[in-house]
Amino acid sequence: MFGLNKKDTSLLLVVAVLTLCAPFILNPFPTDSGMAQFNAGYPDLMQRFVIFGIFAVGFNILFGLTGYLSFGHAAFLGVGSYSAVWMFKLLSMNVLPAIILSVIVAGLFALLIGFVSLRRSGIYFSILTLAFAQMSFNLAYSVLTPITNGETGLQLTLDDPRILGVSATADGSIPVTSLFGLEMRSTYEMAVGGWNFQFSAGYYLCAIIMLISFYIAVRIFRSPFGLMLRAVKCNQNRMRYTGLNTRPYTLAAFVISGMYAGLAGGLMASMDPLAGAERMQWTASGEVVLMTILGGAGTLIGPVLGAGFIKYFENIFSKINDNVLHQWFSWLPDGLEDFVVFVIHPFIGKGWALTLGLLFMAVVIFLPGGLVEGGQRLRNVFSRDKAKDDGTHAPKSHPAE
Repeated sequence: MFGLNKKDTSLLLVVAVLTLCAPFILNPFPTDSGMAQFNAGYPDLMQRFVIFGIFAVGFNILFGLTGYLSFGHAAFLGVGSYSAVWMFKLLSMNVLPAIILSVIVAGLFALLIGFVSLRRSGIYFSILTLAFAQMSFNLAYSVLTPITNGETGLQLTLDDPRILGVSATADGSIPVTSLFGLEMRSTYEMAVGGWNFQFSAGYYLCAIIMLISFYIAVRIFRSPFGLMLRAVKCNQNRMRYTGLNTRPYTLAAFVISGMYAGLAGGLMASMDPLAGAERMQWTASGEVVLMTILGGAGTLIGPVLGAGFIKYFENIFSKINDNVLHQWFSWLPDGLEDFVVFVIHPFIGKGWALTLGLLFMAVVIFLPGGLVEGGQRLRNVFSRDKAKDDGTHAPKSHPAE
């Protein structure tokens, strides 16, 4: 199906079901319950889940297949955002041309950076990409202010010379982004009992694009090109000794990965037409590295899981404060309640990154294959127990791809 084998088709269908049913899956608690703060089924956060999923899937094509670790992919994310916003300012508020331009510009920028950076490998390649990303950030922040609007960020105004559209609506406000008339911010709400589900046009556009991007990544993984990239990761020197020039393959992987990042940046600007230099900082590049390793580098679904995990922590777990903790532990004696809150306090709220860091350390130490390896181990445990009950032998598992 779709040119995929049975295993990959099943994986694609699972991702499709999880993505399209996210408004239900991410709202497990009733709106008026005390656990409702852990619901993540609102449009803005769901959009970030799939957009950063695209970003991580693209990064995994480079890092997971070739082993080249880039610390500069945020540059392509920022370039994609700036390109999309300029398309909104000059052409129309239709998101389709903006997304296409962001992919093209990011691809060209990746071709330029990759052509220089791929002259080196290992840590030297990583340092070069980091240097280019920081150069891009500083250019966007100060030097190229007429293009990027500096620290304020590039945004829409009522004076934009939009060719295929109006600069202002009838009530004098700035037009909103849309897809052939369908506004990206339009949301349908459905109340079922104590639950309130939200279905956003913007989210489902991002979700469909994410599924297409995931499908393309699967085809790349299973193609002869993907096999060549794996060979580069396995032993690039041996390939060179045979007379094979590996640079065109690594450069192609770098450009494709950069185009994925540009696509993510274009989608971010399409949902919220604003582009700032902070999207090009080294911390954003480090974030996608964490997403990929946490989910499982070199696997197909791992980066998507890692992106969702980190964004959930960033947006939901960070909202827990001392008041919430006191409500949770109100059943304890006063002195013990205060002590428990005091111990947990550094790990929640603004300290959510500390908890994430500890979890990341645990994953790297005990689950080198990321969350995907953890899922495989759980599956093996249940398979072994079932095999014991049936008197059969559990099948051996292989690393997920």
